[in-house]
Amino acid sequence: MRLFVALDIDEPIRKRLATFVEGVHGFASDARWVKAESLHVTLKFIGEWPNDSVNVVEQSLSNISGEPIELRFHNYGFFPTEKAARVFWVGIAGGAPLANLATQVDDALSGLGIPKETRAFSPHLTLARGAGGSGAPGWRKGDRPNSGFRRLQEKLAAMNDLEFGTMTAREFFLYQSQLSPKGSRYTKIARFQLGSSQTGQP
Repeated sequence: MRLFVALDIDEPIRKRLATFVEGVHGFASDARWVKAESLHVTLKFIGEWPNDSVNVVEQSLSNISGEPIELRFHNYGFFPTEKAARVFWVGIAGGAPLANLATQVDDALSGLGIPKETRAFSPHLTLARGAGGSGAPGWRKGDRPNSGFRRLQEKLAAMNDLEFGTMTAREFFLYQSQLSPKGSRYTKIARFQLGSSQTGQP
């Protein structure tokens, strides 16, 4: 099964994001927009993992300690650059506590042979991907200046700074990702509290 580790998003913030997307998605109608219910703050993508060894991943994550994290969802950007836009994202400010949690997750899973990240942690919510484009933040073969998001960029430039609210993350989750023609479906399979050593089913 395909696995990843992430923080969930409070419902009020999810609703604000959904309302925002509803109002602007027509300015990039060829893009693939992410459904609001699928949004989450990714800490680590694990990839394919044997079904009968998921408990090993859970055990490694249960050893992580951390405190609740204040998150602010605001502003936006494009990967890899605005002129060669392939991904439209909203920023997440979580400071050192969020970066430290991502590092702890990365370190814990590296003990299972899962490769460590080579890029600095860059928290964001992907809202849309250009038609046929990858969601990876860095430059990729084939990236070039394009106009896929130009109308959206013009719309955003005329708006005030984007603010979607703040929340306190008190737990993180191990998710399963299931691919289908209608898009990915994400299921929580284990939860891990921040500020406590308790862990268990979501």
